[in-house]
Amino acid sequence: MAKLRYKRVLLKIGGEALMGKGKGEYGIDLAIARDIAKQIASARRLGVQIGVVIGGGNIWRGELAADQGMDRATADYMGMLATVINALALQDAVAREGLDARVQTAIEMREVAEPYIRARAIDHLEQDRVVIFSAGTGNPFFTTDTAGALRAMEINAEILIKATKVDGAYESDPVINPNARKFDYLTYLDALNMGLKVMDSTAISLCMENDLPIAVFKLENAGALERLLQGEPVGTLIGERDDAGANS
Repeated sequence: MAKLRYKRVLLKIGGEALMGKGKGEYGIDLAIARDIAKQIASARRLGVQIGVVIGGGNIWRGELAADQGMDRATADYMGMLATVINALALQDAVAREGLDARVQTAIEMREVAEPYIRARAIDHLEQDRVVIFSAGTGNPFFTTDTAGALRAMEINAEILIKATKVDGAYESDPVINPNARKFDYLTYLDALNMGLKVMDSTAISLCMENDLPIAVFKLENAGALERLLQGEPVGTLIGERDDAGANS
């Protein structure tokens, strides 16, 4: 078995990751879901216990609806329901890779998913099951980034891994600015003070208060998750100064 730096992790995936390229702004591309599941399966087979928090932006974007006049709480609850749809799609894809997966939801809907219970989630992880957390924190006004940080700490994850469209944290959007500088390492305060968009400030602050490192990487890069779990320098690491050598 490969030497691992992290044995239990929380993987945060944006809902937009499930959209196929060039197929519109919304929806689920099952081939993309299968690709993500393959990477989760490869990492799981290394011996890593994996929890996943997935967003719902490929189906519903609550902030945009609120900007157009919808009640913000209502818009956010709709977004939480969208994450459950994505979680079920990912569960199916993971199952097709031969792994056992469970969906837990912060909004109770027993016919389709388990209610979120911390002790049960940890038991699933210890039984080598992938646990997919949906419906955010169950509360409006909190992003799925914050849900990711919260669930990571609740399951005693060793790191929060944020999958993004780019291969790390940059000083500005590298899609718009090809000359943007990429950071290999940042402190929590660096990330907060620079207003980087890799993760919202509430999630970063929560991680800082509880000394939970954050890794930012591009999930589409083949083998990137496995290399990260084995301690190789992948993407950007956010943490305290003592973490700077974690990926070296």
